[in-house]
Amino acid sequence: MADTNILTFYGHSAFCITTKKGLNIWIDPWLDNPKAPRWAKQDVKADLILVTHGHGDHLGNCMDMATSSATEIVAIHEIQQYLLAKGFPNVTGMNIGGTYVTKGVSITMVQAVHSSSIQEGQEIFYGGEAAGFVIDIDDGCKIYHAGDTALFGDMAIIGNLYHPKIAIVPIGDHYVMGPREAAYACKLLDPKIILPMHYGTFPVLTGTVGEFKRQLKAHHIEADLVVLEPGQSIEIR
Repeated sequence: MADTNILTFYGHSAFCITTKKGLNIWIDPWLDNPKAPRWAKQDVKADLILVTHGHGDHLGNCMDMATSSATEIVAIHEIQQYLLAKGFPNVTGMNIGGTYVTKGVSITMVQAVHSSSIQEGQEIFYGGEAAGFVIDIDDGCKIYHAGDTALFGDMAIIGNLYHPKIAIVPIGDHYVMGPREAAYACKLLDPKIILPMHYGTFPVLTGTVGEFKRQLKAHHIEADLVVLEPGQSIEIR
C-alpha cells in the first residue's frame, strides 16, 4: 500500500485514482484518445470504472477493461442495461442524486448538462442523462469529475453540499464549457485544487489553459490550478 492517493491524467477526460489501499478507480477511460501516452493501455488494472455518459470518447475502452467480474462498472441506469445486455458481468446502475458505496468508496452521481447516447455503426441507443461524479475515497478526500457539461447554477449546491477538495472541469468549449464558464463554475464549487480537462484533443476544442488562468484570476479564484500533461500524476490527500 502507498502512503498517498495518486491521481493520473490520461488525456481528454480520462483519469485514474489509485488509492492508498491499492484500489484503481478509472473515470471515462478513453485510452485511445490522441493525447494519451503510448503506454496507457499497458498493464491496465481496474477495480472500478465510472462512466459519465455514453459518448464514445467517454465510454472509451471501458468494455475492453471490464471483461472480468473483478472490475465493476458504475454508470447511469440506461448504460448499465446496455452493458448487461452485452454480457458484461459486473455493472451497477444508479441515477442522478443517488450515492452508492462500493469497495470502501462513496460515489455520488450528480447532474451534468449534456447529451448522452451510444453509437454502434449507424444505430444510436439512448444513453440516459449525462452525469458527473463526486468520489469520496476512504480518507474523506472528495474529488468532483464534472463529466461533459455546460455551466449550470446548481454547481453551487455541489460545492455547498459535498465540498469537493478537487474539481476536474472541462474547458474546451464547443461541446462543453469554455474557459470563461469553467472559471465561473469553479467560483460556485469553491474547491482547493482545480484540474482542467477535455481541451486540445481536437481542433474544435479551442479552450486553452492560458485563457482559463486569465478567467480564474478575473473571478478572484485562489484555488491551486494544476495542469497535468497526459501521463502525469499528482498526490492527493
